[in-house]
Amino acid sequence: METLHFEFRAGRQFIQRRVQVGVVASGNLEVLLEPEFSPVSKVRVRTSVVGYREEWTAILRTFFGRHDVAAAIEINDGGASPPIVLLRLEQALEESRK
Repeated sequence: METLHFEFRAGRQFIQRRVQVGVVASGNLEVLLEPEFSPVSKVRVRTSVVGYREEWTAILRTFFGRHDVAAAIEINDGGASPPIVLLRLEQALEESRK
C-alpha cells in the first residue's frame, strides 16, 4: 500500500458540494471530491499498486489541465487503469455540478 500526495495550482472554478463516485474493488477505484478554498488543489492517492508516482502525476496533470478547478480530492485505488482514473475524476466533477 502506498499513499501519494500532490498539489496543483487551484483553478477559478469551485466545487459546489462533496461527492463520491466509484467503489474500491479489484481493478477499480473510489474518488472523493470536495470544495477547496485555497490557492492549491490537494490530491491524496492511496493505492495498492506501489511505484507508479510518475503515472499518477501524468494522470492528474491531464485532469487539472482540462479543468480549471479548485478541489480537494481523495482517491482510493484498487489497481485501476489510467483511463478509469480519468473517467472517475470526470464523473466526480460532473456530479459535483448537479
